Amino acid sequence: MSVLIGASDNNAVYSPCSDTQISKGDGFTIGLAISSREAFFLDQVQLSPCDSRLGLAAKMAQLALFRPKVDEISLLSIDTSKFNPSKAGGYMVGFAGSKYAARSYPVKVADESNTITAFTLVMEFQKGVLQNLFWKSFGCDMCKGGTSSVC
Repeated sequence: MSVLIGASDNNAVYSPCSDTQISKGDGFTIGLAISSREAFFLDQVQLSPCDSRLGLAAKMAQLALFRPKVDEISLLSIDTSKFNPSKAGGYMVGFAGSKYAARSYPVKVADESNTITAFTLVMEFQKGVLQNLFWKSFGCDMCKGGTSSVC
């Protein structure tokens, strides 16, 4: 006799540029795009990285995809040993969806001499649809006076 315990993932949408409605226990796909701050704007309006008008591929933007589960705390990690975020432009935007096009504002992740290694992304859902993404700022006070280029 075998017993399966746990929630199942009923969300079959794996593209961060597609809309979906999720329930507790479902996985959902979000993307992180890294490029220059200006690359995320068209005529001074921030667009979703899914919007082809931005032309992020031609701007050498980098993309990371994640699939956390609803109501679970997830650690999302990017291996920077093979990737230098400052060379991609140094700014990061979290995004998901098309019609609702939830996206965070661009946050600086790196420059030529410094890399910020920890961020908190807060996600707001309404009736199972991701509406907003916010970067929680804890500031860089803990890095003041340090000699390391990593904070």
